[in-house]
Amino acid sequence: MIDFITPAVRYIGCDDATLDLFESQYETPAGMCYNSYLILDDKTAIMDTADPRCEAEWLEKLSAALDGRTPNYLILHHMEPDHSGAVATVMERFPSLQVVCSAQAAKFLPQFFEHFDTKRIKVVKEGDEICLGHHTLRFLQATFVHWPEVIMTYCPEDRLLFSADGFGKFGVYDADADDWACEARRYYFNICGKYGKQVAAVLDKVTALPEAPVAICPLHGPVLQGEAMAEALRLYNIWARYEVETPGIFIAHASIHGGTAAAAELMREKLLQAGCPKVAIADLCREDMAEAIEDAFRYGTLLCCASSYDADVFPPMHYFLHKLSLKGYQQRRIALLENGTWAPSAAKAMKALIEKMKDITLIEPVVTIRSRMKSEDMHSFDRLVKALLQD
Repeated sequence: MIDFITPAVRYIGCDDATLDLFESQYETPAGMCYNSYLILDDKTAIMDTADPRCEAEWLEKLSAALDGRTPNYLILHHMEPDHSGAVATVMERFPSLQVVCSAQAAKFLPQFFEHFDTKRIKVVKEGDEICLGHHTLRFLQATFVHWPEVIMTYCPEDRLLFSADGFGKFGVYDADADDWACEARRYYFNICGKYGKQVAAVLDKVTALPEAPVAICPLHGPVLQGEAMAEALRLYNIWARYEVETPGIFIAHASIHGGTAAAAELMREKLLQAGCPKVAIADLCREDMAEAIEDAFRYGTLLCCASSYDADVFPPMHYFLHKLSLKGYQQRRIALLENGTWAPSAAKAMKALIEKMKDITLIEPVVTIRSRMKSEDMHSFDRLVKALLQD
């Protein structure tokens, strides 16, 4: 486990390997880590706390790292309970401790902690600085990355960026960042996907720093340095601007009795045979919805294959498209394949959901099958394959 990041900056985060659902909705088979850091200088600053599930362990780590010292500041980058869960306890333990946060976070604190002593809050804004002695904390406003109160901190002496939930990932702490992108991508689009404009604005601020960071210290996932950091910044610039990361097509299907799933699989085969560089596919009824959201953003073209249901669309597809809309899905091409035994309705329902999205191109033709695909449907399939492969 990582300990010292630099001679003055110590890691005091915690792993929760037993957490199965992050935010009660995202599967975390490997658990989750809650990162926290301690800067030891003439004055001492705690950088965030931890989830209540890890409070006792975090307090032990904090005490050991302080080694008898009294902390001066608690920098609160983000108010979500997985990072602010131990605020009340640590303030009670250290009566002189001052909480440093944004103006919006100052409003949130009494909502999370009854009888919170607001006199102990120091509000900071963009460009404000706190001197710890040999280290300076310079604050960057990071509004809506991904809550309105978020700030980041840059320490120019060690060239460290404390990035709040930015550059985070699912999973327990792993100092090896080689596999960062897989779970960071799923994390980004499901947690921050809606706020690409705001993420891009913060990336511009980081680029404008007099000296580029040599390490990024997020609240989830590994500390990023060297080539891993450069790759993370490259991907974030793609993700924040809703650009296509990987050439190819993503097929998402929601099938009741298997007929729609078979059609989706055949479309996958036909696309690969026609030269598509990559075709990913997901069964929305059985596979992780968060991974499906991730893949929809990763590729430039989406094919939705769904059964009709109660004069609408089968609910797993409805939820998928609704969630994409919530996450700001945009700048993509979408094609539709529907199935209906007596009154096909899936395409109409999917179009109504897609209309809420921004900068979407609907691909023609819309393919309709009746119960099961048949030989006479192949012409429509082939036309759709041709249209999907056109830029």
